[in-house]
Amino acid sequence: MPINLPAGLPARQELEKEQIFALSEEDALRQDIRPLEIGVLNLMPDKLTTEVQLARVLGNTPVQVNLTLVTTSSYRPSTVAEEHLTSFYSTWDAVRHRCFDAFIVTGAPVELLEWEQVAYWEELLAIFEWTRSNAYASLFICWGAQAALQYFHGVPKHRLAEKRFGVYRHRRTDPHSPLTLGFDDEFWVPVSRETEVRREDIAAIPSLSVVSDSIVSGLSVLYDKEAHQVFSFNHPEYGGDTLRREFERDLAGGQARRPPRGYFPNDDPTREPVVRWRSHGHLFFANWLNHHVYQYVSFADDALGRIA
Repeated sequence: MPINLPAGLPARQELEKEQIFALSEEDALRQDIRPLEIGVLNLMPDKLTTEVQLARVLGNTPVQVNLTLVTTSSYRPSTVAEEHLTSFYSTWDAVRHRCFDAFIVTGAPVELLEWEQVAYWEELLAIFEWTRSNAYASLFICWGAQAALQYFHGVPKHRLAEKRFGVYRHRRTDPHSPLTLGFDDEFWVPVSRETEVRREDIAAIPSLSVVSDSIVSGLSVLYDKEAHQVFSFNHPEYGGDTLRREFERDLAGGQARRPPRGYFPNDDPTREPVVRWRSHGHLFFANWLNHHVYQYVSFADDALGRIA
């Protein structure tokens, strides 16, 4: 089943080039099926790229999805055209009365700030609390995952001596997790962060389980079985050129960075990168939608009499 995107959203054109079918709202209404209602709080400055990345992995699954793009009410980003925000985004104040089958909170390039220094921190805390009652399932990504762990469990973030940047070998640590059904024993995931959450900081939290990690780059995915929350510190949703653009941005900003590890052949940035994570990235989001959202919501709908 396809993803239902707002008419005119630039991500729609990109998905059509990739043969990922996107429905119009009118066509979606003709289908006799209840789509999953997925909200995305997009905190990334390059909102258009993040829209494509998430729409790609959410749209290439058997489940029909209605995607609602959300931005903060208390802070208006300056890195995207106001017309784009007005046309395609709802503020959190405008959607806080709604219930979603699942809600996603992205990362943001604010890792090195103290929590309280983030301009929209108080609103973000309110959104985290709101997800407890207004979303059946939640997925927090990168800094968003670190911030959510801080709010829900008091877990700290730790600054890294050097940015962890590249494509790293990962492993399944919970062989029974539905999130990694069909995964190989080892797989690759893009990593791009300045901070980390450490295993010893979550060891005393019984509701949290480690789904996957990397010997080199550390924790990757955690699951809170009581709150039905997934915390993904890395980026299986990244496109093939994302790390290259981040590397070029860092160079242009005068930040001396090594090329992203394991991304360019022989770590030579003059060569075309090799994508080694695409299939597992799609499978991760398909598993999340199917096993942590769709089946969970179907049982809840049936219990509430919303499904015949």
